[in-house]
Amino acid sequence: MLLSKEDVEHIALLARLHLSEEEKERYREQLSNILDHVGKLQELNTADVPAMASIAVERSRLRPDVPAAAMPRADLLANAPDAADEQFRVPPVLDGGA
Repeated sequence: MLLSKEDVEHIALLARLHLSEEEKERYREQLSNILDHVGKLQELNTADVPAMASIAVERSRLRPDVPAAAMPRADLLANAPDAADEQFRVPPVLDGGA
C-alpha cells in the first residue's frame, strides 16, 4: 500500500511530530513497506490456527505464593528515615505540603 505525502503529514499531525520534507519521504517509504508486509500477513489462512495468548509453552518458573510469618514491626521500621507510633512518617503530599 503506497501512502501519499498527505497521509504521512496526517499521521505526523496526529502524533504531534514536526517532520522535514526529507523525513516525510523516508517515513512514507517505511510506512508503505510496513503496510505491505501486514497486507501479506493478512492473506494467510489462519482458520485452523487456535487462538493463543502466547507462543511460549513453558509454565511459570516462579515459586508458589505461600504465606509466611510476618516480620516484627520493629525490624520493619528500623531503617525508616522517620517513624512514630509504630508507623512510617512521610512528608505531606496534598494541599501544597502544608
